[in-house]
Amino acid sequence: MQEKFMKQALKEAQKAYDKLEIPVGAVIVKDGKIIARAHNIKELKNDTTKHAEIIAIQKASKKLGAWRLNDCEMYVTLEPCPMCAGAIIQARIKKLYIGTMDEKTGACGSVLNLLEDYKFNHQVEVETGLLNNECEKILKDFFKDLRKKKREVVSKRS
Repeated sequence: MQEKFMKQALKEAQKAYDKLEIPVGAVIVKDGKIIARAHNIKELKNDTTKHAEIIAIQKASKKLGAWRLNDCEMYVTLEPCPMCAGAIIQARIKKLYIGTMDEKTGACGSVLNLLEDYKFNHQVEVETGLLNNECEKILKDFFKDLRKKKREVVSKRS
């Protein structure tokens, strides 16, 4: 069941990729049904807060008419940053499933662990490595394509 939801998060990541955004996707599930889905649109909106996790939390809260998402699970293709990890704690997400870890800015076990190393009033269960290869691949492909496009622009200028 978890793989099915992470595949939906990967579909969201592909939407970000297609918009030249860092391909991160997230879905929020309650009672076995997706209630919110989102992908990064930070570049498109020129807004630092437009990460997939934040947008998904906003959509889920609107759908449920509550900011507390106690009985919800989040599936995200890339380990959340500190901002998103904080929002996940504040939203009271029950469990977080992470596709691949982020060794540069991850805040759920890589660089730091806001979800387990601190005594906040809410603890989020975490499971990592769900469809790791697929989640890692879309990111690697994106940055490879981005570098290629930059090289093409530079060579056209020469």
